[in-house]
Parts: sequence; structure tokens; C-alpha cells
Amino acid sequence: MKEFDYVILGGGCAGLSLAYELDINNKIKNKKLAIVEIREEYKRDKTWSFWKVCNHNFDDCIVKSWNNFSLNSKSGSYEVFNKTYPYQTIDSELFYNKILNKIKQNKNIEFFKDTNQLNLNNSIIFNSILPKVNYEDNLWQHFKGIEIETSKNIFDDKIFNLMDFDCEQRDQVHFFYTLPFAKNKALIETTWLSKMDDNSLKDYDAQLKKYIEESLKIKNYKISYQEQGAIPLFYPESQFEKNKINIGSAGGMTRLSTGYTFLNIQDHSKYIANNIETIQNSKTYHIGKKYEFLDNVFLNVLKKHPDQMPKIFLNMFKAPSKTVIKFLSNKSNIFEDFSIIFKMPKWTFIKNIF
Repeated sequence: MKEFDYVILGGGCAGLSLAYELDINNKIKNKKLAIVEIREEYKRDKTWSFWKVCNHNFDDCIVKSWNNFSLNSKSGSYEVFNKTYPYQTIDSELFYNKILNKIKQNKNIEFFKDTNQLNLNNSIIFNSILPKVNYEDNLWQHFKGIEIETSKNIFDDKIFNLMDFDCEQRDQVHFFYTLPFAKNKALIETTWLSKMDDNSLKDYDAQLKKYIEESLKIKNYKISYQEQGAIPLFYPESQFEKNKINIGSAGGMTRLSTGYTFLNIQDHSKYIANNIETIQNSKTYHIGKKYEFLDNVFLNVLKKHPDQMPKIFLNMFKAPSKTVIKFLSNKSNIFEDFSIIFKMPKWTFIKNIF
């Protein structure tokens, strides 16, 4: 059985981000790190997007940035302009290749398919794997996206559509999301905020076909890429273990009201790298208690009043763009928090606080 100082369970976004952060900061120079990941190969399988409210290590993995975005509902649409915080999209294949090319040069880092060869008793374990519990009754952000290419220039690639609620809701919260990478290429996603126990919402292909052909008026296109996933809008159950630290969604790095995770993972990885020598005794890293409280209130409203959510989301973005972006990226101050809260339907939210 092999022994390692550190073991990362799960070599996805969170696991690889942490390994990279430890490596570039020379934290593995005199230590040994094992990464346990079951996949046979790394290839493009996800798209991560976020507002760049802080620096990160992956500017060279950005495939597109935008300063303008739009929101749509049945009652109308409007555009939001922001020059301060660009919205960025990362191609997971570029991300994987950058990290793997770097960490594979470090002889103190090894990959394993499982833990059978490892003695974990004396290791500090960083776990990114959600526990195997039936979470179907919880809220999820579940989606399918397809990247399409058209023969003609159709898209305005200077602006992306963050949320289009002008679609069937089926008594849930549903919107489409469009990222135009070029005038003839875009990623289009159908996204639901709901429990995962209703299979009637998962006819994703039919939803996308209808939206592209009827709403976007695009008849001729080819699909060049597909992705599908589900982001937990809840904090997973976890038992305290002295030598285990949860990371990624398993460690509460997903912002519950938005599903944004990528930058939170980067911040958490930096925190761990900076405190690695004393990490077992360091303060547990959190996105922020105020955001946890506000997000739980927000999700209670979403569960009870899904029909109000399009209006609530659109009203939120009527605040100054810098303020709402900082709020959604957990970088806001108390004054900015209140400017967002005052955009909400007050009585509905007050009832759900209590």
C-alpha cells in the first residue's frame, strides 16, 4: 500500500484546481500527492462561465468574453452593460490540458483509478465527490446544452443572453441561455431549477429543437458539441472526519441561488495552498454566511412561488450592473446587498425569512 501526504478524491474541476494551485506554489516540492480519478481520458465535457470579479489562473483557457448581456421574459426584454467585470467562458478541454501538462511534470504527483492501492490513514484527504445519498427531492439546476454552427452569420457575438424566460415553465423555473462564440456559432442551453424527481422535464432535446427553430428562427444548423449536467442547489450532507476536507460542490463552493462554482473553487484552492501546513486546524472556508442565509430565503421563495421567479430575476438586474454582479459573485458589501434586497417583492421574502 502506498502512502501520500495528500490525497485528492475526484480529478474534476475542484480536484485539478487544487492540485495546480499546490504545484505552482511549490507546496508539493517535499510532499507527495495522489489524485484519484476514474475517467479514462480528459476531453471537453463542460463549459464554465462567470463574471471575472477577481483574478484566476486560467485566462489562457478563456474562449470568449462579453461585457453586455440580455434578459428576456414574456413581458419584455432589456440589455445590461458592464465594462468592469467581463463575463468569461472556459473550455474544459483547455483547462484540463493546461493543468495536466503542468502537474504531470511533478514526480511527486501520481494518478490512481481508485483507492485500493492507497493507505489513507496518515493522509490529508481533499474530497470533491458528493456522498451517495438520494438527493432527488432537493433543488437542482439541471441542464443540457448544444453548440450549434450555422452556414450564415446569425448571432451577435458581442452580447450573450443570460436568461430567456419566454418559454414553457411547466409550474417550475425554466429558461434558455445562449453564448455566441462567433457570428455562426453558439452554445444554447435549456436550464431548469427544480427537483430531479420529475422526468417530464428532461426532454431536453425536444426543448432545444423547439427553442432554436421557433424562438431563434434558425432552421439549418449542425450540432458540434453537447453537454449535460446537474448542479446541486443545496449543501450536501457531510460527516466530520479529522483528516478529510471537502472541496468543490461537496465542500459548499456552489452559490445556491445561481449555481456558480468555478471562481469559488479557485478562491478555496488558494486558501488551502496558503494554509496547507496547518490546514487541519485552520478555519473552515465558507463562501459567506450572509450569502448562505440569503440564498436559503431565495430558494424557499423559488419552491413556493416558481411563477414569480422570472420577474424576480429581471428586477434584480435592474440594480446597477456592478452591484448585482458583485452580489451574485459573493463579492458585495452590505450596502450593495440591501440595494439588491430592495428589488425583491418584500412581503413574499419577509414571510420566507420566518
